[in-house]
Amino acid sequence: MSDMQELARRLSAALERIGTGLEASAADGSAASSSGAGTAALQEALDAERTTNAQLTERVRAIKDKQETMVSALEEKVARLTKQLDASGVELQRQKRLNADLAEANRALSDAATKGMAEPDLINRSLQAELEALRAARAAEMAEMEEILSELKPLIGEVA
Repeated sequence: MSDMQELARRLSAALERIGTGLEASAADGSAASSSGAGTAALQEALDAERTTNAQLTERVRAIKDKQETMVSALEEKVARLTKQLDASGVELQRQKRLNADLAEANRALSDAATKGMAEPDLINRSLQAELEALRAARAAEMAEMEEILSELKPLIGEVA
């Protein structure tokens, strides 16, 4: 893109030089008819350069607009994916904590069974820990499913 800007700058400078030459030629007064043909040729060259300069300027603007649109879309996607990643991290931490609670409850239940004691409180605590672990696993699966759907929605929209 800097090459395009450099080219546009050089063209602008050339146009200015041509314009200055035309003005100087006109200031010298009416010249011979051969000089008029030279001035007409210079005017045509100036007009051609102006047209080229305008086209290049438009192309640079179009490229810049396209780049800004792409950057904006990528920033939105990064923000959305960051949010999903944060949610997945929270669910993962919750699941780890619940799995540790479940392992502790099962160990206590196993110790009680080894001693021949059936304690309803330990059984209840173990079942609650297992239920919470299952809920956390389901929430993690739902978060993962949401990530998959968010990636598929744009693709489905393009096909429809």
